[in-house]
Amino acid sequence: MSEIFEELRAALWSVWHRRWIAIAVAWGVCLLGWLVIAMIPNSYESKARVYVDVEDVLSKQLGIAGDGKEEIMRVRQTLSSAKNLEKVITSTRLGEGITERGALDAMIGEVEKKVQVTSEQDNLFEITAQIGRGDLSDAENAVLARDVVQKLLDILREEHVAGNRASISQAITDLERQLDGRKRELEEAEQRRLAFEAQYPDLVGGSASLSSKVQSARADLRAVDADLAAAESALAAISGQLASTPRTIVGGPQATGPRAALQQAQTQLAELRARGLTDNHPDVVSTTRQVQLLAKQAAASGDDAGGTPNPAYSSLLAIRTERQAGVEALQARRAALQSDFAALMASQASEPAVAAEANRISRDYDVLRENYEKLLQDREALRTRGQVEDKASQFRFDVIQEPSVPHKPAAPNRPLLLFGVLIVGCGAGAVAAWGLSQLKSSFATSQMLERAFDLPVIGSISLTISDAAKAIEKKRLKQFAGACAGLVGVFVILIAIEIVSIGTIA
Repeated sequence: MSEIFEELRAALWSVWHRRWIAIAVAWGVCLLGWLVIAMIPNSYESKARVYVDVEDVLSKQLGIAGDGKEEIMRVRQTLSSAKNLEKVITSTRLGEGITERGALDAMIGEVEKKVQVTSEQDNLFEITAQIGRGDLSDAENAVLARDVVQKLLDILREEHVAGNRASISQAITDLERQLDGRKRELEEAEQRRLAFEAQYPDLVGGSASLSSKVQSARADLRAVDADLAAAESALAAISGQLASTPRTIVGGPQATGPRAALQQAQTQLAELRARGLTDNHPDVVSTTRQVQLLAKQAAASGDDAGGTPNPAYSSLLAIRTERQAGVEALQARRAALQSDFAALMASQASEPAVAAEANRISRDYDVLRENYEKLLQDREALRTRGQVEDKASQFRFDVIQEPSVPHKPAAPNRPLLLFGVLIVGCGAGAVAAWGLSQLKSSFATSQMLERAFDLPVIGSISLTISDAAKAIEKKRLKQFAGACAGLVGVFVILIAIEIVSIGTIA
């Protein structure tokens, strides 16, 4: 530790012994550094804050709302694009004197580093522009920074509000052009399909459709067979019931014929006897003879002759006729299905190439129709979105902080740089003085001499200064203090000039 202390003392003594060299180097470094700092132009920063409203209730209800994060990302990426920066350069003082494309591209790259679009929150972002040109004054640089941010805001309104409508209109135009082409292709495919169907009606829809038709015909045939069996069973049941039902009913108020007259005579005879008349009564005898005569006539005419028509028989007969007609219709339907099924089986077995052609035509037609319908849906969705944005897009972007002319430079931080140059200059002077001391073969202390030669030092002689030398040394100290004070004074003056210049711009 003592050796380090001795080294430090020796270094300080060396610097102090050559203090005029140190102060001269410090003056040179500081003046050069301060001159370089003075040549750095001030950069002024202007900013604006924009709120992006992505919560559109109407768009959500219509199902056309986009992702808010994607919307903000799109704004950030396109706002600082080379195309928009070129518009900023050509419409502000940044483009003065630029006539060649190479110079314009170089300026775009330079401005791209000075313009930033940063997100503060999910839907709030900030536009910042920092301008500092050496050929312009501070006031002009401040106004130019404001103009750059204002032009970016104007581009934002034009490109992302009115530009959305133009892009939607262009997209609709492109979709309509595609729809026209798809429509012509669909009509041609439909004509080919109709011609093929007219030539091969059984192969409409291709082999898959033919197989489905065969399966459907087979299922229909089975269903008709089941219905026919049920109908024939019902017809047999009604026929048996009809066979056991008499066509006429004997008796009744409307009965006619011998048997009906016989029943009436028997009824009269029963009524006479019920009144207590005997068999010898003339009326009873007359009625008895009449009954005998009518009995002979009825026996001669048959059992059912003269009976009343049976309504149950008529109803059953109508039902049997209806069911018989149904059976005949089902039989005709079954014959037709059998004929169609046979034709389909023949087509399936004998026309594989035609079936493959039918598959291709059907597939091409279905693909074209699906594409056409999807394009129609996309066009209607874009039209709806365009109508919604025409009414609601004015609320999508809200500038909550307008750009203003900055009153203070954002860079460089001159007071800090001036102070840094002062510290560097003083350090450079001290290092220069210490470096010169290392070039001479002298020793600051007896201990250093003893360590260097590894020999004991018997003693040392102190420096004795006369009064005249002391006066000269005191004068030189005052001069050195004046040089140091002058250096600090220049630093203070420069700081004051910087503060005054900033106040003048404000």
